[in-house]
Amino acid sequence: MVQEYDSSDDDDGPKRGGGRALRDWDCPDCSANNPCDEKVSEKGVELRCNYCSNEYRITVGDDGKLKFKEI
Repeated sequence: MVQEYDSSDDDDGPKRGGGRALRDWDCPDCSANNPCDEKVSEKGVELRCNYCSNEYRITVGDDGKLKFKEI
């Protein structure tokens, strides 16, 4: 089953087309904070939680907020 999460509390997140480096992210499943230096783009980035090992594809929505889709 695929679950999709919306990080609506990330006010400082990258905006569409901004290409800013994502410094850290909170896992939607276990809430662990994960440091990261990946770039978020419109095509998405795949990340794995360092604690629970769940994998997510991260994209930036039209509203500029990060969206996590479990893969």
